Amino acid sequence: MAGWRLRCLCLCLCLCAGGAVPPPPEEAARMARFVLHSCEWGALATLSAQRGLRGRPFANIFSLSDGEPGRGSGVPYLYLTAMEVSVRDLQVNSNASLTVSLAQTPYCKKHRYDPQNPLCAHIIFCGNVVKVNDSEVGLAKKALFSRHPEMETWPKDHNWFFAKFNITNIWVLDYFGGLKIVTPEEYYSVKP
Repeated sequence: MAGWRLRCLCLCLCLCAGGAVPPPPEEAARMARFVLHSCEWGALATLSAQRGLRGRPFANIFSLSDGEPGRGSGVPYLYLTAMEVSVRDLQVNSNASLTVSLAQTPYCKKHRYDPQNPLCAHIIFCGNVVKVNDSEVGLAKKALFSRHPEMETWPKDHNWFFAKFNITNIWVLDYFGGLKIVTPEEYYSVKP
């Protein structure tokens, strides 16, 4: 238990001190991995299945993790309940997009980058959200609970489950000149 706390503290100190330095813009796949691992949450957009909003885009904030601090897998894991409105959307159509941004870290504030400034890197993932299989539950649990320990105490009667975002497309905006496209193969093959 003390080991994961120490790793969390090290990551926080690194980020807060500005010690975590993003990769150069020409390494878009590494940038995507770096930004995801640096982020604690993301904006998940679904197509609404709710009355009055059916078929319209609907974005919501979710805590996420791709692994313990310093050990990112690149897979965005989520802890979900069917009681959540976006999860109900996903039950009808599992396709979604997920946006994460360095704006949530001290990096952009330190450099006085507005969240919309391309130098305040953000990544847009497209794909679908699926419940993890039994063999992956332990990995997802460790990834999420190491970075979001409060989750362990959430009400059991909400029937929480572990899910992952299956990435099919990746767009990186980390410099001027527009979006860069990174394939999932490129993304998973680089060391963050």
